[in-house]
Amino acid sequence: MRRNRVRGRLPVVLVLPAVLGLAFLLVPLAGLLVRTPWTSLTTLLSAEVGEALRLSLICASLATVLCLFLGIPLAWLLARSGLPGRGFLRALVTVPLVLPPVVGGVALLLVLGRRGLIGEHLDAWFGISLPFTTAGVVVAEAFVAMPFLVISVEGALRAADPRYEEAAATLGASRWLTFRRVTLPSVLPGVVAGAVLCWARALGEFGATITFAGNFPGETTTMPLAVYLALETDPDAAIVLSIVLLLVSVGVLAGLRDRWISGPT
Repeated sequence: MRRNRVRGRLPVVLVLPAVLGLAFLLVPLAGLLVRTPWTSLTTLLSAEVGEALRLSLICASLATVLCLFLGIPLAWLLARSGLPGRGFLRALVTVPLVLPPVVGGVALLLVLGRRGLIGEHLDAWFGISLPFTTAGVVVAEAFVAMPFLVISVEGALRAADPRYEEAAATLGASRWLTFRRVTLPSVLPGVVAGAVLCWARALGEFGATITFAGNFPGETTTMPLAVYLALETDPDAAIVLSIVLLLVSVGVLAGLRDRWISGPT
């Protein structure tokens, strides 16, 4: 009971900034809902909006799959291997979190563009050109979203009990079998949480996408790009499109919060 009383005491010096921080995050979203021109909801029925939403969902999902394929092994390398310089590698992995997305798009162009370090060889040898294509959208979104997955999975790997893996090794299981049957199931909540955050980040990506993939309706125009274009000509339509993105993102996060993301209450 005494412990519950201690927990129940909330110092004002912490509560006040916490409330202000909560208001700082929620009031703009509430303002978006309040100022939504509900009479303009017919905008959502247009073919352009439907195509942009479909493209956004598909590209964000493909980017998440790509991040899972590359990010889980990378997280394992950072968490479990004895590779020297892991701290430096971890810092490099988190660079896209602080890098302006437009700069990320420029970097992708310099590497994967038709005259890029790798892109010119892809174009000359295989006829593959990523910039200004739907595949380019997926690559740009994966570039900015992968750190969310890697950080989440690495944290789960560091928190996992290694004794189960040691027990599997003593029973003769190979490292690959141990990873598939022991390690991965034990960190699955972290993997799913990271994948959800990765997907939500990819869904809202704008800067790297427009720089690397451009804006071609039906091919690279995702919902964030559609919002930007509508804001210049039809602000009411831009607000409606923003509400759609907000509802989709919040719906996914809220639907998985109780099972995968929420901590102890």
